[in-house]
Order: sequence, then structure tokens, then C-alpha cells
Amino acid sequence: MERAEYADRVRALLPGLRERARECEELRRLPDATVKEFEESGLLRALQPARWDGYELPPLALFEGVELVASACPSSAWFLGVVAVHNWQLALFPEAAQQEVWGEDTAARISSSYAPTGKVENVDGGFRLSGRWSFSSGCDHCSWVFVGGLVRREGEPTVLRTFLVPRSDYEIDDNWFVAGLSGTGSKEIVMEGAFVPEHRSHSLVDAFQLNSPGQASNPGPLYRLPFGTVFSFGIAAPAIGAAQGAYDAYTATMREKRMAGGPGRLADDPFAQHRLSHAEAEISAARLELKGTFEHFSALIDAGEEIPLRLRTRARFTAANIVQRCVRAVDLLFEASGGRAIFLDSPIQRFFRDIHAMRAHAINNPDRSAQLFGASELNPDQPPKDLFL
Repeated sequence: MERAEYADRVRALLPGLRERARECEELRRLPDATVKEFEESGLLRALQPARWDGYELPPLALFEGVELVASACPSSAWFLGVVAVHNWQLALFPEAAQQEVWGEDTAARISSSYAPTGKVENVDGGFRLSGRWSFSSGCDHCSWVFVGGLVRREGEPTVLRTFLVPRSDYEIDDNWFVAGLSGTGSKEIVMEGAFVPEHRSHSLVDAFQLNSPGQASNPGPLYRLPFGTVFSFGIAAPAIGAAQGAYDAYTATMREKRMAGGPGRLADDPFAQHRLSHAEAEISAARLELKGTFEHFSALIDAGEEIPLRLRTRARFTAANIVQRCVRAVDLLFEASGGRAIFLDSPIQRFFRDIHAMRAHAINNPDRSAQLFGASELNPDQPPKDLFL
């Protein structure tokens, strides 16, 4: 599949996604019809290895598709961005893990919860996991989950690892009653002594050093990109689409409505025009930042060069700043939309709530990512405090 065809397949789904946006929110998970369309159109396979029936497209193809989906339904876009990136991450795991998942079903889907909130015990042949992991987006529609955990071994530094666990070994606690991104179904994962063999784990240190075991069987340039960067932009891209959706809803409303108590049109209101201009500038800048980052990274990888740590910390900040820009754009438009904007049949209120929920994600915190980049600029000889880069 080519990048243009991927975008065309996404566009073909937009009317249905837009029509189901409210249903998605009320279900507190994606409608089955949406997941079926994603699967049948191949959208979730964008970054999956070709040898496992994937397309190995450039990340920009996925991110641009996620943007389009978010302009219709942000929750559906969040699911697409997260789960499709998981198919890329599985390609970094040992070959035995890939065989275990894709050898049975190349359409298998994986949710995640990376924060190391559960307990990890070292046992013969692997690990035993217990506890609770929150915010596992799309878990109702997935047959596997990635969870994070701290591994402590005598004489070795503590390491954050990602563990791959099948649906038979965990429960889902339906605690997802939220104000934004409610359609993502980001519920809590619960385990009680689940055994995970060594081959179904992946070290964040290996990912940071661009030396993951799966690169031996997936040597293409796509799998030499930094994990932290690919994931961060997977949850930044939906913000651009949500802001675009709010922009489209705002312009459509302003063109049709007339000023209260007067003959003039709202489209002629200079304050409405002012806000629209500033919102569009933020959205365009965000889109260009995403495009520029991955075009640069892809050029380096294709040339056989490494991506310097400075660029990786800058990319982490760029991803968070993209979300910040888009929040500002939506806020400008929502504040100028009038009282009708707060009604649930108005799409702009959903974009407003959803984009603020996106901003709440830890990776989308611009203050922390700015500190990481600033520290790398001022102290280039010191190792970063966060390896999710």
C-alpha cells in the first residue's frame, strides 16, 4: 500500500465515523462497526512488518490518517494511533513473541498501560505480574496488552520493561467514566500472578539505545526509529485532527448564523475572524512541526545515520508542543462559539473536551518535555533522566 492509498482509505470512512461519534462516546468504547472498518481497511497494519501482513508505511502515513480520523471522531483516532503503534512496537520484541502473537493471528490487537504501577517478581524463566494498570485505551477490542513494570535484579540497575500479556491472563475493570476521550474505553487492567516468559518482555534501555531484539528479524529503516518518538507522536497526531474538526465546525456555524438582535452575519464579526485566523495558524504550525520532524528522522535513517539524542529530546518536546498548540486553537474557537456550543448535539464541545483529555496524558505534558530538551541543550554530556525518547 502506498501512502496516498492509505489516506484515501481513511477518507472513505470519515462519514461513518462522524455519524457514530456520539454513539462512540455513549458506549465508552469504539463501536464494533468502527473497529471492523479499521481492520477491513488495513488501517491498523500501517506500521506492521510486511512479513506479518503489514504495510511498513512511513510513520507520517499513519499520523496523517490519525489526523483525518480525529477530525470526525477524536476517540476513534486515539485508538487508531495507539493500537497501530503497538503493532510497530511488537516488531521490536524478540522473534518468539512475534511468532506467539502474529503466528496465530496477524490481525491481533494490543492495548497498553506503560506506567509501572504493578508488582513484578523475578521467577524461573521470566516474571510474575500482579496489580492494576490504568488507562489501557481500546482494551475491550484487544486480545493482548503491554504493561510496564520495574525489574530489580541483584547487582544490576533497576530497569523499566514492557511485558506482553494475553487476554486470558488479565481482567478488565470498567472504571472509564470520564469527561473527555470517553469513547477510547481506556479501562483498568488487573492481574493476579500472571506469568510472563522472558521473551515476552522488552527493555526500555534497549529501545532507548536503538538495539531492540526484534531488529534482527525486522531490519528495515522503520524499526530503527526511536520508540519514545514514534509513540509520542502517535498520541500527538489526534490533537491536530481534533483541532481541525473544531475549526471546521466553527467556520460552518459562523457562515450560517446571524448576530443576535441585529441583521449582521457572524461571519462578518471582526472578533470571530480574528480568533479564526489565530486558531488556523496554531493548527498549521502543529501540522508542519509533525511533518518536519519525521521527514528529518526518515532522511537520517534512510542514509544509515543515527538520530542524535538532541533531536530525540527536541522531538519529545515538539510532540507535546503540538498538543499545546492545538489546545490553544480549540479554546479560541470554543470561547467564541456562543451558548449553543455547550449543547451535546454541537460537535465543537466534544472536540473541546477530547483535546483537553489528550493534553492530560503524561507524555503530552509540555512542561516536562521542555525540561528534558532544555537539560539536553544545556548539559549535553549528562544522560537524560527519562529514557522514553
